[in-house]
Amino acid sequence: MKITNIIVAALAVLIISACSVSMTMSGASIPENISTFSVQYFDNRAPLINPVLSQNFTEGLKDRISNESRLKLVNGTGNVDFSGEITGYSVRPMAIQADAVSAETRLSMTIKVRYKNYKDPKVNWESTFSAFRDFPSDQNINAVENDLTTEMIEEITENIFNKAFADW
Repeated sequence: MKITNIIVAALAVLIISACSVSMTMSGASIPENISTFSVQYFDNRAPLINPVLSQNFTEGLKDRISNESRLKLVNGTGNVDFSGEITGYSVRPMAIQADAVSAETRLSMTIKVRYKNYKDPKVNWESTFSAFRDFPSDQNINAVENDLTTEMIEEITENIFNKAFADW
């Protein structure tokens, strides 16, 4: 019985080491020939401008990929490159009550992303990602905006990472 377990374990190790795709703890499958990535600055082209959103989003995407993959960030263009723009950023009333007063307000963000894989151009894509957060209308947007945008950036960068590297 012990010999069978050892043989099965050895075969599993051989199969895993023979794979040409590396797996990370996040479930990402990144081909071995991809070793670098780049993230271009995401300009804010939304009608409503948050002055730090472009920088925060761009750095958030760099951090997500650096922390959840083995890829090395490079200036210029890496084996895979992310570019795009912030196309939507808005605050609007939600849950209008009978007295025509809003009970909640929604902060929304939309990002257009272009992914280029220079090692395998067949897998290039362009997609739009969005997120929103609702907050009580009696709160001032200035008091909650930073926390809410941080949450939305985390959600969107996770979705971008998954689309690029986890085939979600």
